[in-house]
Amino acid sequence: MEIETRYPTVVEQEVAWGEQDKLGHVNNINYFRYFENARIAHFRAVQMSMPEPNQPGLGPILASTSCDYLKPLVFPDRIRIEAGVSRLGNSSFVHSYRIYSQQQQAYVARGQSVNVYFDYASQKSTPLPAELRAAILALEEA
Repeated sequence: MEIETRYPTVVEQEVAWGEQDKLGHVNNINYFRYFENARIAHFRAVQMSMPEPNQPGLGPILASTSCDYLKPLVFPDRIRIEAGVSRLGNSSFVHSYRIYSQQQQAYVARGQSVNVYFDYASQKSTPLPAELRAAILALEEA
């Protein structure tokens, strides 16, 4: 099911000096960390359970992720990472992200990740529980 992405989850943070690389801009790996910060905040907003490390349970697992770099990001800056679900399947969902630079007053990156609801004991995907689906839809439609 396609969902109009409204980016209801927002995380703001400073760009750290150490996130820049030899070329003087934020290194690409940091964009995925920014996306992760927003993804975890989104999981918390819908009260998605996260299994304890090395313990069986149900929870999300990252299947793939991508990023389109629109403009270089540099220190100092404050960024706003926005996330929302753009597709909801039976056992998976797609997060869409975008990063806004306050210094540049523009979006500097956008990306997506495919997340699978996963049974860590059986090591297989499992359908999203009805209450989790409802929570995701409620947040996206708010």
